[in-house]
Amino acid sequence: MLDSWLRPLIDPPLNRVGRLLAARGITANGVTLAGLACGLVSAAVLALGGPWWVALVALLAGRLADGLDGAVARASRKTDFGGYLDIFCDFIFYAAIPVAFVLRDPANAMAGVLLLASFYVNAASFLGYAVLAEKRGLQTRAQGEKSLYYAAGLLEGTETILFFVVLCLWPAIFVPAAWVFAALCLMTATARVVLAWRRFG
Repeated sequence: MLDSWLRPLIDPPLNRVGRLLAARGITANGVTLAGLACGLVSAAVLALGGPWWVALVALLAGRLADGLDGAVARASRKTDFGGYLDIFCDFIFYAAIPVAFVLRDPANAMAGVLLLASFYVNAASFLGYAVLAEKRGLQTRAQGEKSLYYAAGLLEGTETILFFVVLCLWPAIFVPAAWVFAALCLMTATARVVLAWRRFG
């Protein structure tokens, strides 16, 4: 929901930094993998009950890299594999944070499983829509220039990052927060299915 509002604000500075990185020979895929590494460090710190600020800094660094990889690609050379690697690494990161909280405290298991299931359902609605949109030749830049068609929803990347930031700051609220966010994820997926039915049905 917030992505289309945020993109015009963050894309210009990201593109400037992306051009600088590309000029120094840094590849978009390298930035993508560095972002994933930072995200996994954040998850590991959360799982081990480490300092919240370390988890938060690693998480934000990873998400910054996730924004920069596309900027580097646009400044150098975009590839279909780069777009594929980006979304693949995103979903690894999205799964790692709930798993971290389950490992941190077994009492989080039920909420963590529900959250992961909601991510899975939401991802299926998102990727399935992208496949059909590509088949129909649909295009959108509402969420920025992407390799896949991004169907807007109640929860998108910005909301998920903010949710993870909240969990870094207040890990004790994981269970109720996970239940609420999972419900919103399922609402997002349902709305996207309805949208697909209206557009493709």
